[in-house]
Amino acid sequence: MSKTTGVILAAGKGVRMRSRLAKVLHPVAGIPMISHVVSAAQSSGIDRLVVVVGHGREQVVKAMSAETIQFVVQEEQLGTGHALLQAEAAAEDSELIIVLCGDTPLLRAQTLEKLIRFHRDNQASATVLTAELENPEGYGRIIRDDQGDIVRIVEEKDATPQEREIREINSGIYCFDREVFRILKNLNPDNAQGEYYLTDVLLEYRKNGRRVLALLAAQEEDIYGINDRAQLAFAERILRQRKCLEVMLSGVTILDPATTFIDAQVKIGSDTTILPFTMIEGQTVIGENCVIGPGARIISSRIGDRVTIDNSKIIESQVGDGCDIGPYAYLRPGTELHQDVKVGDFVEVKKSVVGSGSKIPHLAYVGDATIGCHVNVGAGTITCNYDGEKKHPTIIEDGAFIGSNTNLVAPVRIGEKAVTGAGSTITRDVPPFSLGVERAPQKVIDNWRHRKKKHNDE
Repeated sequence: MSKTTGVILAAGKGVRMRSRLAKVLHPVAGIPMISHVVSAAQSSGIDRLVVVVGHGREQVVKAMSAETIQFVVQEEQLGTGHALLQAEAAAEDSELIIVLCGDTPLLRAQTLEKLIRFHRDNQASATVLTAELENPEGYGRIIRDDQGDIVRIVEEKDATPQEREIREINSGIYCFDREVFRILKNLNPDNAQGEYYLTDVLLEYRKNGRRVLALLAAQEEDIYGINDRAQLAFAERILRQRKCLEVMLSGVTILDPATTFIDAQVKIGSDTTILPFTMIEGQTVIGENCVIGPGARIISSRIGDRVTIDNSKIIESQVGDGCDIGPYAYLRPGTELHQDVKVGDFVEVKKSVVGSGSKIPHLAYVGDATIGCHVNVGAGTITCNYDGEKKHPTIIEDGAFIGSNTNLVAPVRIGEKAVTGAGSTITRDVPPFSLGVERAPQKVIDNWRHRKKKHNDE
């Protein structure tokens, strides 16, 4: 039997985000904010996760389809208590219900672990995660009795001046026993909106002589909820600070964490150095002993060991050990560089495989190509891969030498150790060990300047 069910509330409109995207799907550190909540819950040992969806539910279900979670729908938004009630059937075999908010991406697994352990150790019926804020404005205040148990939670608009001085606030994160569903069914909403609130459940527990406790979060940022773009930016900064710290403690050097942006799912090997103004995004994996940056942007790519990437952009590509990239190189999706490849300044590579030891030092475009080992591609070379309707392949075999300013009009094959003359437009295959040259005959007009001047003077 499953013992714990986490219920993530994600049915609200998120009006203040002013967005067509469901609020809980706005990315923070590279993944939707609700994914951070899911990750924290799973890491804390919660057995099952249920997400309550409402507004924008199609977006949320589609975005989270890969997660091992169950969805239930809140057709009408009638408060947090009503939202939790929708999860009753999904949690039928659970002894403990943990209510989470889908817009709290800073929540950490260790905080949830501590909350659950505190709730069980004290045999509470309900436990609220709270925080002490320097400025508690806008939050419900926690009212405790002499034993430290919760008496009630008072909303700011209903609080007395003395109650407003209280700095301990409600996070909206709770632990309940299964009795919570029976209480919710028997609640009568006593408010103008006709909504059911979880704070009312706490009062019912108290009336029944059950124990209602509060656990103060060790860090107030854990409970920080996102309601607008400014708060989104704050959460982004905190999560990136955490990620940089995690990476540095694993053996990576980051020269300036304040100007380094690393997404949550990125993995980086030890003894790699990250230089300032670098962004590493998506599910990127970087090996050991690399130097990344300054000014590099890497998106969902795999980077080998001993790689140098200077002021370059890499998207959905694979880079082998010992490669040297940049400055100002651009590797587009589908690029695969084998070991010890050089891709230099102002080189663009798209959907191409480049063999070990090959060099594309500068000012070149390589698209839809297969390049062998130890090939040299001269400056100004381009693969003319697009005829206006279709893309065509270029094949350059091992040891070939492509002269500067060569146009390779695909489909075309350059054979093993073949050479193309500088300035050539190659439209036919060049056999192995051969020279391919295409140039108009050079003309030299003797004494041209004097003849031109004489003509102008006349």
